[in-house]
Amino acid sequence: MKKVFQIALIIGLTGGCQQQLPDANLLHVSQQGVLKVGMQYGPTTYLNGAVEPLGYEYEMARGFADYLGVKLEVFPYYASTSLLRALDKGNIDLIASNLTVTDANRAYFKFGPAYQNVSEKLVFLQGNVRPRSFDDLAGTLVIASDTSDSHVISEVTQAYENQLAAQWQFELTDEQDELELLENVVNGVIDYTIVDSNLLSLVRRKHPELSVGFSVTETHPIAWVTSVKTDDSLNGALIEYFGNIKQNGQLAALEDKYFGHVRQFNYVDTTLFLKAAKEVLPKYEAWFRQYAGDIDWRLLAAMSYQESHWDPRAKSPTGVRGMMMLTLPTARDWKVTSRLDPEQSIRGGSQYFNSLLSRIPDRIQYPDRLWFALAAYNIGLGHLEDARVLTERQGANPDLWVDVKKHLPLLRQKRYYKTTRYGYARGHEALNYVTNIRRYYDSLVYYYDEHPDPANTEVSE
Repeated sequence: MKKVFQIALIIGLTGGCQQQLPDANLLHVSQQGVLKVGMQYGPTTYLNGAVEPLGYEYEMARGFADYLGVKLEVFPYYASTSLLRALDKGNIDLIASNLTVTDANRAYFKFGPAYQNVSEKLVFLQGNVRPRSFDDLAGTLVIASDTSDSHVISEVTQAYENQLAAQWQFELTDEQDELELLENVVNGVIDYTIVDSNLLSLVRRKHPELSVGFSVTETHPIAWVTSVKTDDSLNGALIEYFGNIKQNGQLAALEDKYFGHVRQFNYVDTTLFLKAAKEVLPKYEAWFRQYAGDIDWRLLAAMSYQESHWDPRAKSPTGVRGMMMLTLPTARDWKVTSRLDPEQSIRGGSQYFNSLLSRIPDRIQYPDRLWFALAAYNIGLGHLEDARVLTERQGANPDLWVDVKKHLPLLRQKRYYKTTRYGYARGHEALNYVTNIRRYYDSLVYYYDEHPDPANTEVSE
């Protein structure tokens, strides 16, 4: 069993694997007008959204196809072995599915530039005894056998083969993916599994009770893959493309979109939020839906939780009050006669936020427009514009949230704020404000995907 997951055996490569195709790879793609990209289904890679495909890898692949001036055709697979075989047979041009860069794999694939680093984590259920190494395991460890990081399986079985029948049981499965195995840990069906750090960061927004025992591997780079049977032309284009999107900030913006707000994890905060989403939010859900305007009602609800923890009588030391923590001038502007009335507060807060959203420069795209508007809700459009000016002065992009958020904290440093139009501001608080709301929003999306309740349309008094 310990040899079965070596790459050569997975795809059945022969001694003729070094023979190049007669056509130059990039020329072939250009002539066909199509870039064929293989991906494995997953929340961090590729999935079919309600309107269009989504995924970190998918968006990068779409950008690469645009860069080449061709159409993107995605070939989604359920297993990494299928991806590898498709590449070996020439059915796809490349694999964009967070494959690990290792010396062993370089003998069979050409790796493009590394664009991210991940590690594999052993996961267990919070409240159980934390294992700090494989020696501490006591129970059942189940790992998905057909993932892009299946080399972990080989490492585990080789290093701990003698213990498999001792204090813990080891099982490989091709019937369940990593998400299902994480759910099984939550539900107590199994004791442990191993997943990559990116996936775990996302899933813990829904299941904060998932804890890390230890890192199974050191941090390693991931990259796209082309076949050794082809020439280097497509790989050369990959190097140019990734160089461009690193330089112009697009790669950092995409990284921030999918992972920037979930890298840090707070178990207590996430647990309390999900409890409130179940017990408190239903009282006000219909009003959030009714008054959301052009935004997702769950984002409005996430804002309200950050502002008041859904407490209609909340009050800050600065005098803002209510579910959406409105100032008196803002309440008057939007005809809110009582800031303590939850319906009025939600309506007024939503109208104010949507007005801020409409005043963000048109050239700023979604989802950055949302994050800019959230920051403006917290510190005002004037201070937000000051932060954008500081961002541009320091050579970064004032239209990308990933750049502006780094400069927001400068608004509380005298040598910077004295050069701005609106002066001092607690920019670090605005940064935390946006980050928290994005995490709460993600959690609500996960929660309502699992707990849809279309009949819940009336507000509970």
